[in-house]
Amino acid sequence: MLPAQNRMRQASDFRGSVRGGVRAARPTLVVHARKTNSPPSRVGFVVSKAVGNAVTRNRVKRRLRHLVVPLFAGSPDVHVVVRALPAAATSPERLSDDLAQAWAQCMTRLGLTRMGADPKDPS
Repeated sequence: MLPAQNRMRQASDFRGSVRGGVRAARPTLVVHARKTNSPPSRVGFVVSKAVGNAVTRNRVKRRLRHLVVPLFAGSPDVHVVVRALPAAATSPERLSDDLAQAWAQCMTRLGLTRMGADPKDPS
């Protein structure tokens, strides 16, 4: 679980990341990221009613929070918003792959190539 200081809660933070940053889309989710000058790095999640009922939405949020922790470790000053699409409720394996790919693409576009590297890769 991410520490409270790394969780995005303010609407202005969400808005700034979505409108002012880079974006990478996959079939199950969209990742928005923006460099920031105000530490610490933060991450927020958007899971709308289109994803499913409350139980399904909370399950998707729990999965996303769990999957973000290794990607978020040691990150520079960046704000990231992960927006789940309706397909996010169908396959946990696909959600994991899509998140890793979209995260890496956003970090590359921001010029932060080492952030979000595969945690299983020793290099």
